[in-house]
Amino acid sequence: MSRVPKIIIISGASGSGKTTLVNYLLSCKELNLTFSVSACTRKKRASEIDGQNYIFLSIEEFNKKINQNEFVEWEEVYKDHFYGTLKNATMQILKDGKNLLFDVDIQGAYTIKKYFKSQAIGIFIKAPSIDIAKKRLIKRQTESKKALQFRVDKIEEEIEMGKKMDHQLLNDDLDKSKSEIYGLIHRFIVS
Repeated sequence: MSRVPKIIIISGASGSGKTTLVNYLLSCKELNLTFSVSACTRKKRASEIDGQNYIFLSIEEFNKKINQNEFVEWEEVYKDHFYGTLKNATMQILKDGKNLLFDVDIQGAYTIKKYFKSQAIGIFIKAPSIDIAKKRLIKRQTESKKALQFRVDKIEEEIEMGKKMDHQLLNDDLDKSKSEIYGLIHRFIVS
């Protein structure tokens, strides 16, 4: 009997360091992880590559895909900033026998978990404090002041919602966090 591919859902408040941990997990070849590239309507950052970091769509294109039921999940995370997971790409990765790694907002995490049930594990990443999360966001220099404040204002709400995930991981020591998240995922994959 062949092993059923697993779904790994990583979520976290802005500035939690989840992208750093996701990149670490993707470097662990023995986990057989493939990154789920989300579609979004926000502007592409200079360092991002269309189709690799995100699939960048216009609001019109995104709405067309919603109407055609092409998403596993989608959310309007911020005003006119839609994010979603396309069904066709997701199912093809699973059909190929790969474990699928999602890096999504908390609402998307709930929806994906509900869709895949016990085939999925949800891990919420937390920064040591809101102040540290804010400093991390400022250091990134990828947000306007308005967007930065909006993200900071949502952190408490995201942390509260993250308590409903399967696991919460405090990212206060990167090496320790890498070890903890690896252990959680490895145990889940081999179970």
